[in-house]
This record gives sequence, structure tokens and C-alpha cells, in this order.
Amino acid sequence: MRAWVPTILRGLLLVVLIAFLVSPDNFEPLLKPLVQPNAPAIYNQGSLLSLTLLHLRTVFIATLAATIIAVLLAILVTRPFGAEFLALSRSLVNIGQTFPPVAVLALAVPAVGFGEKPTLIALFLYGLLPIFENTLTALTNLPRSVMEAARGSGMTPFQRLIQVELPLSLPIIVAGVRLSVVISLATATIGSTVAAKTLGEVIIAGLQSNNLAFVLQGGLIVGALAVLIYDGLSAVESMLTRRTGSA
Repeated sequence: MRAWVPTILRGLLLVVLIAFLVSPDNFEPLLKPLVQPNAPAIYNQGSLLSLTLLHLRTVFIATLAATIIAVLLAILVTRPFGAEFLALSRSLVNIGQTFPPVAVLALAVPAVGFGEKPTLIALFLYGLLPIFENTLTALTNLPRSVMEAARGSGMTPFQRLIQVELPLSLPIIVAGVRLSVVISLATATIGSTVAAKTLGEVIIAGLQSNNLAFVLQGGLIVGALAVLIYDGLSAVESMLTRRTGSA
């Protein structure tokens, strides 16, 4: 019974989140004590559902791009012809961690303008490192016996990569993607400072009007999304681990 408790709680969280995004006015009595008299308790400058979907879209695009580039770089530096680029690749993927997202936004706006584009650049750079490092770790720690068997069977290097190395590495790669997504979900809120449509709009509106209910709504929605997506990707990682027989 205890094993089912976390699953039940996650299910309840998902139901409450959907209910709030679809009909936020139903939750007004809960948030009313947090606002000043005559101030709105529910964010009224746009649709919370639309902002959430746009927030998720921005995170998805940035994470997808970061995953493709990070995995390709990790594959490159684990091949004999690309090993010399390891140090350069590490320097590149560390750029996002070296510069704060706000600084990246400030540098990107003059080049690409306001809106979603500078936010995508910041999230892309910020999400590279965990995916690259996890992929690199996975590809360099594959079971030697399996790799020798693949070579002995006559597989070409490309066949070994596609049929053996990447499938065995998937659980660890997904773990890197999971971390990258959670970081991006929180970081994307600052995109609203450069006119990107994210849940940061709700938080910023609350700070500007001293409306704690707005701040709480934006923060809780982002937090709930992070928990649900983290758990979902953890389940995918566990499933892949069982399929590959990894420890």
C-alpha cells in the first residue's frame, strides 16, 4: 500500500494542476486571503493555460536542441577521430554554466531581439552540460564484454553505435535530459523579462503589483510541472534501465 502513495499523490497533483489551469476561478476563495482588498486573486492579464503551454513549448524546443547537440558532441569525442576535441567540447557546453541566464539574455537581445528567441538561446546553453556529461559517461563506461561481442560479430563502428552503444546509454542520457528539463523549467521564467510568453509573466505581475497570489500561482505551477515531468522522466529512465539490464 505504501508503495502506491507517491503515485497517488502525483496523480492528485496532476488533477489539481489541470483543474486549476482550466478553471482557475474555482480556486479564488483559497487565494483571496493573500491579496489586498479589491485586488484580483486570480491572474487576469492573460490565460494561465496558454502561458503554461507556451512555457512548456519553449522548454521543449530548447531541450530538444540541447539534447541533439550534446549527444552528437559526446559521440564525436568518444570516437578515435574526435577524441582531441574533448577539451574544446567541454568548454563549449560549460558556457551556459559560466554565464548566468540573465547575462545570456542581455547579450542575445541585441542580436535576435525581444521575445522567445533570446530565451531559447539561454535555455539551450544552460541545458547542454548535464546531457553532454551523462552521454559522455554512458558511452565511455559500456560493458567491455558487450563491446567485444559486437566487434566479434562483425558489426561496423556505425552499427555498434546505433544498435549497441546508444541503446545501452539511453537510461543515463535520459537522466541528463531530466536534469536539463527541470533546470530549464525554472530558468524559463526569466524569459518574461525580455517579453517571452512564459509563466514568469505571472510572477513579474505579482511582484509589480505586490500581489502575493499572482507570485504564488506562477511559482506553484512551475513547481508542479517540474515535479511531474521529473517523475515522468524518472519512470522512463527506470523502464529503459530494466530493458537494457543495466544496474
